[in-house]
Amino acid sequence: MSGLAYGGALLASLVGTGLLDRRFRLFLFADARRALAVLGVGLAFLLLWDLGGIGLGVFHRGESRWMSGVELAPDLPVEEVGFLVLLCYVTMTLYAAAL
Repeated sequence: MSGLAYGGALLASLVGTGLLDRRFRLFLFADARRALAVLGVGLAFLLLWDLGGIGLGVFHRGESRWMSGVELAPDLPVEEVGFLVLLCYVTMTLYAAAL
């Protein structure tokens, strides 16, 4: 069960951010099509950044009992994608709230 803790925490954080976004119509709930495009571009950039770092030997997958152990590619755990989605979503929601 502990192997899903990190993914669960990421999901809970995404839900919490989504609830705030919905309540105040900040980002995704203000203009879904544009928001999804921005999230997609941000996620693609950060995934390419990660893959480049992995390829250069800069980034390595850390061992943790809190992670599922599922990898999308060598040294790229599935939780990394969830983290990057959360990072982009929280950043853009905070940016929209600051405007």
